Amino acid sequence: MIKRFIAYYKPHRLLFFIDMGVALLASVLAILIPSMVRTLLNTHIPDKNIRAIVTSFLLMLLIYLVKMVFEFIRMKWGHILGVRMEYDMREDIFGHIQKLSFNYFDNTKTGHIMSRISNDLNTIAEVAHHAPEDLILSVFLVLGSFFFMFRFNAVLAFIALAPLPFMLLWGIKYGGKMRQGFRRVRRKIADINSTVENSVQGIREVKSYANEDLEIEKFENVNIHFKMAKEKMYTIMGIFYSGFHFLSDMYYLLVIAGGAWLYLEGRITPSDIVAFILYVNIILNPIQRLMNFTEQFNQGAASFERFTEIMDIEPDIEDRPHARTFRPVKGKIQVDHVWFKYSSSPDWILQDIHFSVAEGESVAIVGESGAGKSTIVSLIPRFYEPQRGAISIDGHDIMDLKQRFLRENIGLVQQNVFLFDGTIRENIMYGRPLADEEQMVEAARYANIYDFILSLPDGFDTYVGERGVKLSGGQKQRISIARVFLKNPPLLIFDEATSSLDTESESLIQEAMFKLSRDRTTIIIAHRLSTVRHVDKIIVLNKGRLVEEGTHGSLLQKEGFYHKLYTKNLI
Repeated sequence: MIKRFIAYYKPHRLLFFIDMGVALLASVLAILIPSMVRTLLNTHIPDKNIRAIVTSFLLMLLIYLVKMVFEFIRMKWGHILGVRMEYDMREDIFGHIQKLSFNYFDNTKTGHIMSRISNDLNTIAEVAHHAPEDLILSVFLVLGSFFFMFRFNAVLAFIALAPLPFMLLWGIKYGGKMRQGFRRVRRKIADINSTVENSVQGIREVKSYANEDLEIEKFENVNIHFKMAKEKMYTIMGIFYSGFHFLSDMYYLLVIAGGAWLYLEGRITPSDIVAFILYVNIILNPIQRLMNFTEQFNQGAASFERFTEIMDIEPDIEDRPHARTFRPVKGKIQVDHVWFKYSSSPDWILQDIHFSVAEGESVAIVGESGAGKSTIVSLIPRFYEPQRGAISIDGHDIMDLKQRFLRENIGLVQQNVFLFDGTIRENIMYGRPLADEEQMVEAARYANIYDFILSLPDGFDTYVGERGVKLSGGQKQRISIARVFLKNPPLLIFDEATSSLDTESESLIQEAMFKLSRDRTTIIIAHRLSTVRHVDKIIVLNKGRLVEEGTHGSLLQKEGFYHKLYTKNLI
């Protein structure tokens, strides 16, 4: 984990060395001040050397001014270093998330993902800036201070050295406990994010069922656990810092007491005692920084662990080493004895499914809810992979094709349309971002949504709201069809695209679907007879098995399972 973290410094090593360089120079200047004060008290003031006294004060003023400049550089560019590393990590984790398979998103809450991309990376950025700086400078300041202290008086230096191991042991003991506490808090923050997101996204359902109190109760539950985790963490933090401050006070007391004893023995001068007290203050500051570093490092380590957890997840579905493409794509599909089950379930969703779709043919897949219809169409673009059997397009096994190529040639229109929080233009252009205005308008016309868009005050620049909340179901569906028109793929999949719509919307969408399907291989999942009766072939599923295949008329004549679905108005 440390090696991976250090790798993020490499692109910004110039900034890192500038930050460390000015910080070290500032530390050198800070260490010089007590020595100069000692010389002032021992020599210049007793000798009443006004010129030397003024020169000493001017030199110290110059040192403080130079330190101020160094502090500005360190604060500005040190934090910029952290921000740039945070940017790189955020780019990496977002890019990695885009590569992960559906199985990951099926089992991970969106709030947890958001927490890792935002809160965790912000914490890591702070550690990236402060951790090496605090560690290196603290060690340098302590060693530099003791170098001068041993030169001035070795006995008092040994006395000043004695408490440091106890202070470090105190930090090590409670540092680990704080790390565990911060890890628990991060998990609870992710739970809160997930709960809030779930409630906000489903706010219409919440209000329609008058379940505001239930949502408040659910939020209160995770909020209580978050509160308890933070209270426990702050208890440990309170013990940690109160103990450290007590040890710091004892440190001063010990050095002053040791200095008083040595003075009574005639083995030290008052100016040496003053210098030692100044050096103790210099030593306590880096130790305090180390303790702060311990707290921040523990937060950062917990956050980076969560970052690496995601980065270490390998996609379930990856291109094979010699994955290929081919041209042209005609659209012949062969599903060859396919078996499939989800990783979270022991039961087979699909069992020995075998059928073919000819080039340009339209096929409907029907069956009761849970029969496996949507699962089949999720296997064709390789959103999931079958445990047995094979699927091919134009004779090419999809497992040997590049995922990007495969999905670029498949247009998918789903029941639950997702529109991005942007304009109608942006949502249609998502089908082909480099398309021109004329092509976008043509796609909208074909999808029977153009006249509606023109009726809006802002036309194509109308904002649709989050998930298209400002539009009706039929309007969203037609925008999604326009998006697929613009993509212009040779294979089409309609996954219950007309379910739950009013008659007028269904009619407009069916008309758009027929236009889009012309001369393309098309697979339609639908419950409505009006959608499936004119297709070239109907495939009937029952409990994950293919039980019948044929046209609407031939299947009715068989009076089998399809006839049963038809007479019960299930299609």
